Amino acid sequence: MRLIPVALALFWGLNWPAVKIILAIFPPFTLRVLGLGSGAVLLLLLARAKRLPLLPPRDAWPGIVVGGVLAVAVFNLAVAWAQLSTSTSRAAVLTFTMPMMSALLAWLVLGERLDRRRALALMLGAIGVGILAWPVLRAVFGQHDLAATRGLVFPLVAAFGWAAGTVYLKRWPVDGHRIVVTAWQLAVGAACALTGVLIAGESFPAHGWNGRIVAALSFHIILGTAVAYWLWFVLSERVSATVAALTTLMVPVVGVLGAMALVGDRPAAADWWGFAFVLAGAALIVLNLGRSRG
Repeated sequence: MRLIPVALALFWGLNWPAVKIILAIFPPFTLRVLGLGSGAVLLLLLARAKRLPLLPPRDAWPGIVVGGVLAVAVFNLAVAWAQLSTSTSRAAVLTFTMPMMSALLAWLVLGERLDRRRALALMLGAIGVGILAWPVLRAVFGQHDLAATRGLVFPLVAAFGWAAGTVYLKRWPVDGHRIVVTAWQLAVGAACALTGVLIAGESFPAHGWNGRIVAALSFHIILGTAVAYWLWFVLSERVSATVAALTTLMVPVVGVLGAMALVGDRPAAADWWGFAFVLAGAALIVLNLGRSRG
């Protein structure tokens, strides 16, 4: 259980620069059709290898559709547009207002209470995200930069979709094997993205391919999508919605560092303070995860 947050941090964190690399030639909806659709197929192949039924119970479909729309489609599509509107590091960090939104929704919908450890972790995470978000807010409100507005709104929409989907699935759990359920949730997300492709008239890229893009796309499909979503929904089932959300605060740290190394992002000096607060909040949860249930 303790290794799941670490794996998620690596897979989802490095997925941020991977997606940035892929978007150099892929339109956003097309990318999500390929990534989410391929992730769904890989998980269904794994389910078949394990001799699991490939279709979930009939009464599981409402939860699969709602979870797929909110936690998969809304999140992934908004993230793609966010990366086209601001830097990878900014998009990664702003999306992780998700734990705060999840904690609020869990309080409203699930009646979860915040103990001292979770409250402190939430506070540290909020401070860290606030520090890292400050340049975007300054550009929006100080310079009236409309492009920066999109760079702020899209990550927040992604965060809300992810938080709402997670809390919904905690309140109304979905029956069926987790691999199969996750595969179909990814398929729902891919179907939503396909609708976007048809409306926007996007096409599959025929030019610009190289080894860097192939490697990024392979990582995105296998680890950043199929494996990571499976681990996320497993984690969400076994711990409270707030704990599950807060453990992922490591992801933006890995995402920013990965963006620096792989796509040339250069965060400002104040960003390192933000990293420290975010990582401290995540550590409070991860170190206590083994004792957290329900």
